[in-house]
Amino acid sequence: MRNILLLLILISLSILNGQQEQEYFLRGSNVTDIAQHGDEIWIATNGSGIFKFSIGKNKWEQYSTSNGNLQHDFFYCITVNNDFVWAGSIDGLFTLDKKRNNWSKRKFGLGGQLSNWIRSLAYDKWENVVWIGRFQYLTKYDINSKKFNDYDLTIRGNQKTNTIKTIKVDGDSVVWFGTEAGLHKYNKKRNLNYSDAITFFDNRYNYFNGEGEQVSISALLIERNNLWIGLDEFITPERPQFNIGGLFKYNKKNDWLRFDDSKGLTGNGINALEITGNYIWAGLYQFGKSTKEAYGRGLVLINRINNNVIPITDESISKAINTIFFDGTFLWIGTENGLIKLNFFNKLAQWNTGAK
Repeated sequence: MRNILLLLILISLSILNGQQEQEYFLRGSNVTDIAQHGDEIWIATNGSGIFKFSIGKNKWEQYSTSNGNLQHDFFYCITVNNDFVWAGSIDGLFTLDKKRNNWSKRKFGLGGQLSNWIRSLAYDKWENVVWIGRFQYLTKYDINSKKFNDYDLTIRGNQKTNTIKTIKVDGDSVVWFGTEAGLHKYNKKRNLNYSDAITFFDNRYNYFNGEGEQVSISALLIERNNLWIGLDEFITPERPQFNIGGLFKYNKKNDWLRFDDSKGLTGNGINALEITGNYIWAGLYQFGKSTKEAYGRGLVLINRINNNVIPITDESISKAINTIFFDGTFLWIGTENGLIKLNFFNKLAQWNTGAK
């Protein structure tokens, strides 16, 4: 009897552990971005609106046209602070006043309709501003003064250097702006209108090892003295070197270490980056030369100490990964078909030991 009871307990614990390792939410939703403030996890989707998950209450809330509490459902990015949530759409910037639980929308005049496609947002707690990356132009929103200022980052007449794809705040002194044709490093001690406030990196002067025709920045990650830079892959039979993709580890001393499929990546396009302890997580894709479509290539881990690449072959994780976010306890993986909450401690132990 005692042995049967012990067996039942072990089975129960095994089931519980299995549930804790991996949970699935928002099935069918195309999850594009994830942000956190305190107890709140905010999720942007392309087609299903905005979701809020309250960790302590274990409660979900949806803002969408179907619920009648939001006038738009298609979002690409999201950021949040104590009082507001900002979400970027193809039709402007949406702002939630948390106290009033009310959304408002702002459209931008400079650049026309296409410049109302907001592709990246970052809240800067040091300056109390929101950096807004638009299809054309960068906008800085000062929360205290409630003022919007637009900036043209165009370099050498190339409009793609003013097409913002990703933004990363690097402490109290630097902001990085990734574009379709290079990377801007902004020194916050200088006025952004001054030319010496920004350093620009493309594949000239052996930046990015001088590889490819140009570099389109898709993801950024700050890690101690290194900046991890994910690139888009976009190649055709006619232009096989146009955007060759890959992941760069840049130590800010002009040393560029490139990872690609020859070093273990399952694809050369980078959709998402995150860090937990000694590991960099990367969500990858591969661009079809003939079809001109992107194909999800899943997840890899990179040991940031020895640079070893560990492909993850877990079939329960979608290969079409858009975003990855670590909340301090769980890893959230946003895919084209839902959201995965991962107890990465358990999974990492399995993957490292070869368990399935």
